[in-house]
Amino acid sequence: MILAMALLASTLIAGCSGSGNADGAGAVKTVTIASIAFPYQGKQVFNGLNGVVIEQGWLKEQLAKKGVDLVFSPVSTAVGGPLINEGFSGKRIDFAAYGDFPAAIAVAGGVPLKIVAPVGQGQDVYLVVRKGLPANSLADLKGKRIALHRGRPWELPFSKLVDSKGLKLDDFRIVNINPAATPAALESGSVDAAVLMSDGLLFEQKGIARVIWSTRQAPADWRMRAELFGRKDFVDVHPDLTQIVVEAFVRAAAWSSDEANKAQVIRDTARGAMPEEIVAKDYANSDIPWRERFSPIFSPALRTHYHSVADYALERGLIRNKVDADALLDDRFVKQALKDLKLEGFWSQSAQEQR
Repeated sequence: MILAMALLASTLIAGCSGSGNADGAGAVKTVTIASIAFPYQGKQVFNGLNGVVIEQGWLKEQLAKKGVDLVFSPVSTAVGGPLINEGFSGKRIDFAAYGDFPAAIAVAGGVPLKIVAPVGQGQDVYLVVRKGLPANSLADLKGKRIALHRGRPWELPFSKLVDSKGLKLDDFRIVNINPAATPAALESGSVDAAVLMSDGLLFEQKGIARVIWSTRQAPADWRMRAELFGRKDFVDVHPDLTQIVVEAFVRAAAWSSDEANKAQVIRDTARGAMPEEIVAKDYANSDIPWRERFSPIFSPALRTHYHSVADYALERGLIRNKVDADALLDDRFVKQALKDLKLEGFWSQSAQEQR
């Protein structure tokens, strides 16, 4: 099943034409945006801001006025960031809403990207242990088997946790499996622990595992972030189309930030992914004010975060080449969108470094 989902996602991305020309120049026929999608009621659905953008229909309409088609390319959680990076590298996609660490891997590997819009204040990462294992701290897991899908956004917070305790990844038996395969591995005892996102709370609810740590216990900078990334050559050559795409995401962020839409946001986020109560619990755990949760502001905390990601990943050998965090950030499109939509001052211009 996992292989089939991976092949489907690969086929979808491979079939996308991206910006038309390999160098990003020339007439654009299609704008392609890739992101994680989930099977729900017989179809692939996009959650979060991607889903809102699709539902609002504004982006599709605006691009159509320019004779450009819009394609949202679904990627399963089984393959996630690595497949999106392949799409960027092959210039088959123009934008992607995905995580900080996979994007850093792409840039370090020679695939120039730009953050054209932040999509919130980050998500918590959870460390869980299998049922019956008498472990209450990371130190208790020395020599144990830990499921960690390498190259995914949650690898970096876990690496920081390991480092903060004076340990090394080599102190553990890291098992590189994706989240979809993790429940069975925990139940069978094939792994003793796992590093996950909100599915860690779900596994705890089901009695499969127990949460022993999360990034809520760490500096806010440890949270996993996801942004809207654009392929640099596309952004540079087609700033007009990039502006339309970014404005659509800022519109979606404003709608999602309205308390009146909170219940709908939770329902839509849960589709095909998590029970609503788990999504609500994960949101509540973070202590982030609802309006700020989806903020597209390029805050000082955002800049600090990506400097931290770039420096830490290089120092620990997780990437081989340095990533210029300042060159990664491109705030001109969000600034213009906020002005055009009269949303200046709607979100805080700074984010707390600590909870």
